[in-house]
Amino acid sequence: MEVENKASEAKRASKILSILNEEIKNLALVNMADALINNIPDIIKANEKDVSNAKKRNIKESLIDRLKLDEKRIISMATGLREISALQDPVGELEGMIKRPNGLLIGKMRVPIGVIGIIYESRPNVTADAIGLCIKSGNSVVLRGGSDAINSNIAIASVLADAAYKSGIPEGAINLIENTDRNEVNIMMKLNGQIDLIIPRGGSDLINNVIKNSTVPVIETGVGNCHIFIDKSAKLKSATEIVINAKVQRPGVCNAVETVLIHKDIANTILPDLVEKLISYGVEVRGCEKTKSICPDVKIAQESDWETEFLDLILAVKVVENFDEALIHIDKYSTGHSESIITEDYNNALRFLKSVDSAAVYVNASTRFTDGSEFGFGAEIGISTQKIHARGPMGLKELTTYKYVILGSGQIRK
Repeated sequence: MEVENKASEAKRASKILSILNEEIKNLALVNMADALINNIPDIIKANEKDVSNAKKRNIKESLIDRLKLDEKRIISMATGLREISALQDPVGELEGMIKRPNGLLIGKMRVPIGVIGIIYESRPNVTADAIGLCIKSGNSVVLRGGSDAINSNIAIASVLADAAYKSGIPEGAINLIENTDRNEVNIMMKLNGQIDLIIPRGGSDLINNVIKNSTVPVIETGVGNCHIFIDKSAKLKSATEIVINAKVQRPGVCNAVETVLIHKDIANTILPDLVEKLISYGVEVRGCEKTKSICPDVKIAQESDWETEFLDLILAVKVVENFDEALIHIDKYSTGHSESIITEDYNNALRFLKSVDSAAVYVNASTRFTDGSEFGFGAEIGISTQKIHARGPMGLKELTTYKYVILGSGQIRK
């Protein structure tokens, strides 16, 4: 099986990669970025096949946008690799060194996890981000992208692997599973001892399947039923701009807002203008009874709308009685990704930050900033919505673990 062979190659390469010096890794990343730029026409040509196939299958436009590559997006991928090369390498860092009464020095050393498996859908930029982050953090990578983007992924992975190996990265460190048979995923999830960690990126069906069936440890990522609460003290112009940005800029990504909650005291003032602007951008607004009474053009929201990650130009809107009702709604329906409050009330802002249990919690800003690049990580390998090991955008440090190192001078235990 392809996945078993490539996982074995990755495991062998990881032993060398884990102790490779930072200069070689950084040089490889820069050369990989240059290779992407030099191969833009070929990558776009491969991507056009995927986009054409997606259109034939009537894939919705917001998901085609996630799939599509152009020169600007490929340049952005290359920029991400260069940014990763400039970041501090966490491998080998010593943390929390303490001296015991017997003279022993005990601390934690950052080390690579080993072999990272990524299972993802429809976003070929993930291929470059994942490879770059894994190489810099000293991990081999086994990638299994969706069939929708197979031609794009093959083109990108081939270009990056060739440049990396020519720069001193051990062969076998970068692996893309080209077989789109779903059985390869089932095998991948059982490769304990060869793959050390699996990170799924995609819709809820994919993520739940991996969580339920993988015997390899998993980090849960990505499903983003994100909320914005417009408090009664909010600056209405700013609130409207933030909601438009969070919904419209790229509706098919996990940090786009899906539900807006509005305090009843300002609902009559803000809703008419907000809904008009949303509709002008092609957004279908689904609102509660109160919302519809103010804006008759909206559709009545169903219970399922409050819990749905639309990934589309659809927005659920609810008028809430007070701050507490907003918190209760978010607690019930949030997937733990990103939530924002728009307010001029310092105490409400602080309470929101403390009370909302999500990976990223904002005050007066768009949820669209939950992104590794925007957080200064260069890129991300996923946005973790769980609490153990990693939470939020996962950069270099989240792709390492640690071991204890103990420095002695002849001590023996009595």
